This record gives sequence, structure tokens and C-alpha cells, in this order.
Amino acid sequence: MFFTCGPNEAMVVSGFCRSPPVMVAGGRVFVLPCIQQIQRISLNTLTLNVKSEKVYTRHGVPISVTGIAQVKIQGQNKEMLAAACQMFLGKSESEITHIALETLEGHQRAIMAHMTVEEIYKDRKKFSEQVFKVASSDLVNMGIGVVSYTLKDIHDDQDYLHSLGKARTAQVQKDARMGEAEAKRDAGIKEAKAKQEKLSAQYLSEIEMAKAQRDYELKKAAYDIEVNTRKAESDLAYQLQVAKTKQKIEEQKMQVLVVERTQQIQLQEQEIIRKEHELEATVKKPAEAERYRLEKLAEAQRCQLIMQAEAEAESLKVKGEAQAFAIEAKARADAEQMAKKAEAFRQYQDAAMVDMLLEKLPQVAEEISKPLSSVKKITMVSSGSEGVGAAKMTGEVLEIMSRLPDTVEKLTGISISQMTQKKPGRMS
Repeated sequence: MFFTCGPNEAMVVSGFCRSPPVMVAGGRVFVLPCIQQIQRISLNTLTLNVKSEKVYTRHGVPISVTGIAQVKIQGQNKEMLAAACQMFLGKSESEITHIALETLEGHQRAIMAHMTVEEIYKDRKKFSEQVFKVASSDLVNMGIGVVSYTLKDIHDDQDYLHSLGKARTAQVQKDARMGEAEAKRDAGIKEAKAKQEKLSAQYLSEIEMAKAQRDYELKKAAYDIEVNTRKAESDLAYQLQVAKTKQKIEEQKMQVLVVERTQQIQLQEQEIIRKEHELEATVKKPAEAERYRLEKLAEAQRCQLIMQAEAEAESLKVKGEAQAFAIEAKARADAEQMAKKAEAFRQYQDAAMVDMLLEKLPQVAEEISKPLSSVKKITMVSSGSEGVGAAKMTGEVLEIMSRLPDTVEKLTGISISQMTQKKPGRMS
């Protein structure tokens, strides 16, 4: 069975095939139930409030000191983890905290006994470093590492620290008053010097300002003269430049006119050449082309007429031969058909006649009903004893067809009903 733990916990597996026990910090391990045992130990950081009440210092003054320490079991160091497992396995965090607190408090008391109140009060860093150094060397053997130690508070019941503070406060106040008086004296001296320097600087500044104003006026007058001179020169130069520019513009206009006249002459010459080419292309060349076309058309028509006449002659010849052959073939086919019909009539006599009549019956029925197909509208009136609508019309057509055998018998003397009742052997 697998067991896991977080990075703030360690597992110790002992028992069968686990000698020495296996220690796993922040991971997983396989444990055989019943024959192996797993135990856990916390690697959390423990905060210790180390209080040492009324401990006599080196000069016999009782004081109370409170320090804050952060300790934890080092899971990364296998030797320290093994030592911690030997000492604290099976104990709770509160029990481990109590043991570490008692150890740190003992070392803190020992350091306090070897130092004076002034040393502890004035140099807290030194005191904290000594407690950290001594406690770390002792707790490492237990597998516990001291992460940090800080001195939190120092107090006493005899007002010893308060008295030290009063003397220091009085000294500080005296130094402050002396410093204030010296500062006021120095400030007065410096203020007087500053005023004197201020006046001197003010007068010097005014003199310099007057000099500067004079120099400014002189230079301004000189600059004005120079500016006016340059302005007059600039105006004359501008007018001269305007005249030159106008002259250049007139020259450019004349050149433009000359160029325009030259271009117009060239355009007229090109137009004359173009019209000559146009005349040649539109009159002379088309006339020659038309003459050539008419000549070719006449020659083509002549050839066409000759070929058409030859083709018609050949066609008439072929058609005549074909018609003669067709007439001959049709005559032969009609003669054969008539001979076969005569032979058939001779062999079958009445049966052949009946067969012909039966073949013509559909055509007869079509001719009888043909007038009805051209009728657009029919209005039928029923007396109530016979069929109505399409059935009535169909019955009329069938009635006419049923009268045909009697009509045929009267015209030819052949009874269709009797012929159909004969045996097939007799008809053959």
C-alpha cells in the first residue's frame, strides 16, 4: 500500500526489511500492511515565545527579556532528521515546541547572566547573535534548526532601565539647549552677514543693471541704424528684382509665343500630310480595292455557274437513275405483294377476308370517334334510365361498332361471327 505526505511532513517506515528505518520527507513510500509500520513527524516551522522573567545580570540587576524564535526539524538533512526521529517520533507538535522552548529559555538565561543591562539594552543585535549561536549548536543535536531569533522586549520592576533613560534624557536635553543657543547665535551672525552681503549684492546689481541699460541703449541705436540701412537696401533690391523678374517673364512669354507659332506651323504641315494620306486611303485605295473585288466576284460567279450547271446535270442524271431503279423496285415489290395476296386469298378465301376486316376495325373506330375529338363542349341531358357522361358517349361508339359485322355481311355475304366460331383446323 502506498502512503504519501506533503513537503511539511516526513514519514518513517520500520519493520520487515526496513532496518534501518526508511525516512521520506515530502514524497511517497510503499508499506506492507501488518509487517511494516509507518509513523509521521511534522516539519512545520514552530514559533517560540521565549520569556525569561527576573533574571539577574552580571551586576546583579534583575530584568525580564522576551525573545521570538523560529525553529523547525530539518527534513533535508538525513542525519538531523534521524536525530529528530529518535527524540520526537510519536510526540505531538506541542510537545516538541515545549522541549525546544525550554532549551532556548535556558540558553537565553545563561547569556543574560553573563551580560550587563547596558550591554543587553544598547546592543540587542549582539545579544540575539549570542543566543542564536549557543541555542543552534545545542538544538542541532536534537535535529532542530534555529531559523531566526529576535529580541522582542526588555523590562524590569526596579525602574533601572527608566533611570538609565532619565540620565540619557537629561544629557540629551542639555545638549539640545546648548545646541539651540549656539544655533541661535550662529543664526544671528549669519543673518547679519547675509543682510550685509544682500545690500552689497543689491548695489552691485543696480550698478550692473545701469551699465547693462546703457549698453543696451547704445547697441540698440547702432542696431536700429544698421537695420534701417539694410531695410532700405532690401527695398531697393526688391524693386530691382521685381523689374528683372517682369523682364524675364516678358521674355518667357515671347519665347512661348514663338514656340506656339512653330508648333502651329508643324501641326498644319502634319495635317496636310494626314489629309493626303486620308485621301489616298479613303478614295484611291478603296477604288482599286473595289475594282479588284468586282473582278474576283465576276470570276467566282462564272466558276460557280459552271460548277452549278455541271452539278445540276450530274444530279439530274443520278436522280433519273435512282427514280428508275426505285420505280422498278417498287413495281417488283407490288407485283410480289399482289401475287402473295392473291395466293393468300386463294388459300384462305373467307378467313383472309375476315382477317383484313379485323385489321381495319381500329381504323374504322378511329374514324367514327374522330368527330367527337374536335368537339369543344358537349351538353348532355339524362332521362334517368341510362348512363350519363363519358360512359354514354363510349356506349354510343361501341353500339355503332357492334353494327359493323351486320353491315359487312350485307355487303360481302361473309359472317364474321360464323367465321370466328370455326375451328382453327378448318381455317388453316
